[in-house]
Amino acid sequence: MADTLNVEKREETGSLRMKRLRQTGKIPAVLYGHGKGTEMLCVLEKELTKAIDHGSHIVQLAGAASESALIKAVQWDAFGTHIIHLDLTRVDATEAVEVTLPIELRGDATGTHHGGVVNFLQHQVSIMCPANLVPEKIELKIADLDVDQVIDASQLVLPEGASLAEAGTTPIVSCTLAAAEETDAAGETDES
Repeated sequence: MADTLNVEKREETGSLRMKRLRQTGKIPAVLYGHGKGTEMLCVLEKELTKAIDHGSHIVQLAGAASESALIKAVQWDAFGTHIIHLDLTRVDATEAVEVTLPIELRGDATGTHHGGVVNFLQHQVSIMCPANLVPEKIELKIADLDVDQVIDASQLVLPEGASLAEAGTTPIVSCTLAAAEETDAAGETDES
């Protein structure tokens, strides 16, 4: 179920006014798309933080706007600790949207029992997926991963109706011999 964000219309613009708005616990936002005009809104910071912590990509808006929206962009302050702006795009529940999701590894790779080391090469993947089926993350089972093997993006199990929005040949995880890595590191040290 999508998180709900209570939104209010805002009339004011400008850096100083937006700073004052944020000091009251509200984040300025814009809602656009589907051939409708852009709406200037504000949302409670605690509700937005909760939705982001849940990994939500699709949210249900309530209040000044009552529709589903995709969290298109979140702008953070220079330290990456506070949200300063939010972009939302209107979506239909069955409309395909492009989202970038984290990849979570599951299991213990067979190769680690044969002297191998698992290398997590790509921590996220972009997919096209119906808005109502966007998951929080993509899980990748690596139990069958042996030494000198690679799992690429085409081997990810995606939700029904979803497809990759990037090359299927992108390597996600590999397993290499630990001894080979130590030899390479020692060789690099000798050359220095």
